[in-house]
Amino acid sequence: MNWIDCFPFQQIWLFDFEFDASDGERSTPVCVVAKEVRSGQVLRLWQDEMGRLKQPPYSVDRDSLFVAYYASAELGCHLALHWPLPENVLDLFTEFRALTNGKAIPSGNGLLGALAYYGLPCIDAVEKDTMRELVLRGGPWSEQEQLDILSYCESDVISLEKLLPRMAPHLDIPLALLRGRYMKAAANIEFNGIPIDVERLEQLRSHWNEIQDLLIHEIDSDYGVFEGRTFKRDKFAEYLARHNIPWPRHDSGNLDLSDDTFKEMARSHSAIAPLRELRTSLSKMRLKELAVGSDGRNRCLLSAFRAKTSRNQPSTSKFIFGPSAWLRGLIRPTPGHGLAYIDWSQQEFGIAAALSGDPLMIAAYDSGDPYLAFAKQAGAVPEDATKQSHSSERDLFKACALAVQYGMGEESLAARIGQSVSQVRELLRMHKSTYKVFWRWSEASLDCAMLTGKLWTVFGWEIHIGDKPNPRSLQNFPMQANGAEMLRVACCLATERGVKICAPVHDAILIEAPLNQLDQTIESAQQAMQEASELVLHGFRLR
Repeated sequence: MNWIDCFPFQQIWLFDFEFDASDGERSTPVCVVAKEVRSGQVLRLWQDEMGRLKQPPYSVDRDSLFVAYYASAELGCHLALHWPLPENVLDLFTEFRALTNGKAIPSGNGLLGALAYYGLPCIDAVEKDTMRELVLRGGPWSEQEQLDILSYCESDVISLEKLLPRMAPHLDIPLALLRGRYMKAAANIEFNGIPIDVERLEQLRSHWNEIQDLLIHEIDSDYGVFEGRTFKRDKFAEYLARHNIPWPRHDSGNLDLSDDTFKEMARSHSAIAPLRELRTSLSKMRLKELAVGSDGRNRCLLSAFRAKTSRNQPSTSKFIFGPSAWLRGLIRPTPGHGLAYIDWSQQEFGIAAALSGDPLMIAAYDSGDPYLAFAKQAGAVPEDATKQSHSSERDLFKACALAVQYGMGEESLAARIGQSVSQVRELLRMHKSTYKVFWRWSEASLDCAMLTGKLWTVFGWEIHIGDKPNPRSLQNFPMQANGAEMLRVACCLATERGVKICAPVHDAILIEAPLNQLDQTIESAQQAMQEASELVLHGFRLR
């Protein structure tokens, strides 16, 4: 069968836009080149020509397919030009990631990397960087420069024309179109951005050095582990010894001072939390890198499908949800508007319950407090126990349930909750004896991965396990990756119903609406999220 027959569309358009997108700003399209595969028709338009059009000069209806590499960039140009988005989107970036996730990709996941992976010729990387710099320099461009930019833009279309036939036989078209559908939602989200209190941000930026010194002075008074702005390992070791806090160490014997370790230890030792927040603020707070546009909105590339679980991976310095949590206080709705942050209740517990079909785990989720329900099912607390009457027991069983979902080992969990390894083993034993169906499913998933060399989600996102598989990571994959599928479907449904999403954040969305429409918009977003859970979990609805 001819590769082109894989696609049930009358027209197949290959696209590439060149655009200027300064940090925090919406894209400013410079030119576009498009080629229709069946007829060979080529369109080359400069920015003034595009600006005069109210509709794209090519078909975007249900009988046409829009093909690009990292399509949200091209779709963002459509939004900037006030053109409608295509009905059907095939993003060869997302499909290349889906086909190779977990494999070694010598030249990366960009267009040049995909071409190299399939042994196809491509433009020199240095030449590509030079041309991008010319585009980003901004106009005016000379007549020759315009021709050079258009030719460079067309070279990417020619690359797509080479790449598509090689990838086409390996694509699951309906699932590929679903991923392309999310890239339309991502383009809308990136276009919207997050409203920021710019005045307060500028105050923070201009006084950041003074703020750092003040934070250290006030917070470190309880610890005594800083000299100037430098965290001292030996002083921290003395603090831990004084307060009898066991701390994970490397094989060398040195304290493990990674942020992940601090995060885990802060959960079990609340006194560590302010110090952890201080370290994070000092090390990660590069306020000048926070990408805020001239309209006062935080925008950056969502980096969709970058994680192995297919979650977004936006820049931790450019995205307002990346640095310390307190910085989110800069998020401020525009006058007359409101914001709402909506997430699923115990999403990963619900996913594990639904996909495994474990009746006791499903009952625990349906109870409204799965962690207390787990403690009751295990016989650790009486049936009339409440969150108030047995809070400490609930906290232990919550930590155990979350540890299982995240593939955490015994020693890590023991350190996190401040219990002995033997006590943690008993907690895990109760989890296994209570949720036997879940554990059979989880172990069968791991066996499947080892036998077939891969795992996949409900909607076909795969991970190839390679030569050195991590069993805990693989057991965690179904919850994390199907959670990512759920978030994408929710974003698609919500944006298509007119909900203005400012940001997706792990298992949540941040939405914005006029105050007189906010309640209605929240309800619409919640409905989209509930429907998404039903689609991913075979009819099971998450709160």
